[in-house]
Amino acid sequence: MNHTGSNPPSNPKTKAVAIIPARYDSVRLPGKALLEIAGKPMICWVVERALAARNIARAIVATDDERIANAVEAAGYEAVMTSARHRSGTDRIAEAAASLGDAEIIVNVQGDEPLISPDTIERAVKALSEDAHAGIVTTWEPIASTAEVLSPDVVKVVVDERERAIYFSRSPVPYPRDAARQHGSLEAAIENEPGLLAAFRKHTGLYVYRRDVLLAFATWPQSALERLESLEQLRALEHGVKITAIKASTASIGVDTVTDLQRVRAAMKGSSSEFRVSSSEPKAGIEFPNLKLGT
Repeated sequence: MNHTGSNPPSNPKTKAVAIIPARYDSVRLPGKALLEIAGKPMICWVVERALAARNIARAIVATDDERIANAVEAAGYEAVMTSARHRSGTDRIAEAAASLGDAEIIVNVQGDEPLISPDTIERAVKALSEDAHAGIVTTWEPIASTAEVLSPDVVKVVVDERERAIYFSRSPVPYPRDAARQHGSLEAAIENEPGLLAAFRKHTGLYVYRRDVLLAFATWPQSALERLESLEQLRALEHGVKITAIKASTASIGVDTVTDLQRVRAAMKGSSSEFRVSSSEPKAGIEFPNLKLGT
């Protein structure tokens, strides 16, 4: 298989389809896709963000729960029912993408990212459409604290000078060995040399796939590194897929806890949260909200 895609598109204006995986069950926030934020379910905010990207032709919520599908359709958006047996969101979007034969690019937008920047989505799609050698494009944000560097819940990505992802890990990578030795620990090294934080990048959950790469990915068994790190993107790297990792336009907040939800609600309440689209030319006059994210 050609891991860069059998027919890589060269037109930067290529339209993509966003598929948003959403399930009802969540250990920490059951039913979080339907939690209310600024008057509407969280999943509907995610759909709006995706559709606001100018190179997204459609946005489809892929779910195994009729409550989510009903809420999405009641808001006037698309939803498709998928199997309840999927182990990951990637498997879920692959099932939905299999029926989209005319879609060259599939965008995996996480259903718990109601503040994701449409510009970030747009830039990621453009990056894949312009790079014939990449099979996947994903995004990263700067890491702002020692706690994030040390946290196994924050996935780090190592990127080369061409923006190719070399490795993803829950451990602090790349590891500044000499500085850590000099100061006695990594934590002390960062405290004494704050500039070290610039070496770390936080991986975010946006993925843009060539459709054939996505469908092949869903058929591959879990790899050894994937099992060790519990990171499925390592499966793609182990199969030779070239992953480009670009910097996100703005920071976002994934909603995993009640605290995250409160931060998102505060951000929405304190900003203009509606998109205004020119009626004369769809998606041509979008004004994006300037969200100031609290800590």
